[in-house]
Amino acid sequence: MRCKLCKKEAVIRVRSFGIALCHEHIVEFCLKRVKEVVRKYRMFDKDSKVLVAVSGGKDSLVLWDVLKRLGYNVTALFIDLGIMENNHFQKARGIVESFAEERGYPLEVFDLQKEYGFSIDDVKQRETRTICAACGMVKRYIMNKYAYENGFDVLATGHNLNDETAVLFSNLLGWRIGYLARQGPVLPKEGKFVRKVKPLCELTERETAVYAFITGINFLSDECPYSKGATTLVYKRALNTIEYNSPGTKIRFYREFLKVKDKLFVDEEKPKLVECPSCGYPTTYPPCAFCRLRERMTVEKVS
Repeated sequence: MRCKLCKKEAVIRVRSFGIALCHEHIVEFCLKRVKEVVRKYRMFDKDSKVLVAVSGGKDSLVLWDVLKRLGYNVTALFIDLGIMENNHFQKARGIVESFAEERGYPLEVFDLQKEYGFSIDDVKQRETRTICAACGMVKRYIMNKYAYENGFDVLATGHNLNDETAVLFSNLLGWRIGYLARQGPVLPKEGKFVRKVKPLCELTERETAVYAFITGINFLSDECPYSKGATTLVYKRALNTIEYNSPGTKIRFYREFLKVKDKLFVDEEKPKLVECPSCGYPTTYPPCAFCRLRERMTVEKVS
C-alpha cells in the first residue's frame, strides 16, 4: 500500500476518502482537516483565547497539539475528578503534565476535591443516578466556569467524528428533539455560557490514534473505570459496522444532518435560562444541577 501523495509506504488507508497516506501526509491531513473545520464553522481565529479541555486521552491531547501547531492561542485545562480506582486520574494527570512540560505548552489544573470538597468517587458512592451523567455535568460546569472567569473566548473539546455520530444516532433513535436541535460543532456564547467548539468533529478515532502514534504522543489508553456498559459504546460499534461495509457513511451522516437541522428544528424553542441563586451561572431549573449536587455531597459529609 503506497501513499497517494508521495508513493512512500502508507501507514493508514482513509477509506472514507479512498486514499492511503504515509507518516508525513497523515499528519498533514489531520492538520488540514482541523484547520478547515475551524474555518468552515467559524469556531475562532488567531486572536481568540482558546481553552482546551484535556483528559489524558488521545483525542484531547491530539487536539491540543494540532491547535498549537496551527498557531492558535491555546491553554489546556485538566480537571482532576479524584477517581482513585486503578489510579486512573493519577495516571492521567501525570501524562498531561509530562506532555505539557515536554512541549512547553501552557496547562492549568483544577482539583475538584480541593476546590469543592468532594470527588466523583464520593458521587459514585452516595448517588443513585448514573455516574456518567453526573460526571459529565460536573465537567461541563467546571470547564465553562473556568473559561468564563479566566477570560477565555472559546472552550474546545476533543470530541471526534465517532463521538458525534454516536450521540446523533442515539438522539435520532430516541427522537430527542431538544438535543438534536442543539447538536453541532459550535454552541454559541450565551450570557455566562462560553462559546463551545469541537474542532476534531470530522476526524475519526482511528485517524487521531494514528496521529498520536506518529507524533509521539503518550496518552492514557485505559477507559474510565466507571464507563463500563455505557450505551454510547453500543452505538459506536453499530456505526463502525456500517462504516466498514459502506465507507464514508459517518461523515455523510454528520454533514448532511448539519445541513438540514436548522430547517427541521426551526420552531424548536430554546430552554429558558435563569440565574442560579447559589452560583450565578445559567440554568433551566434553579438552583443549578451542580449546586444541588454540591449541597448533597456537603450535607452528607457533615452528617
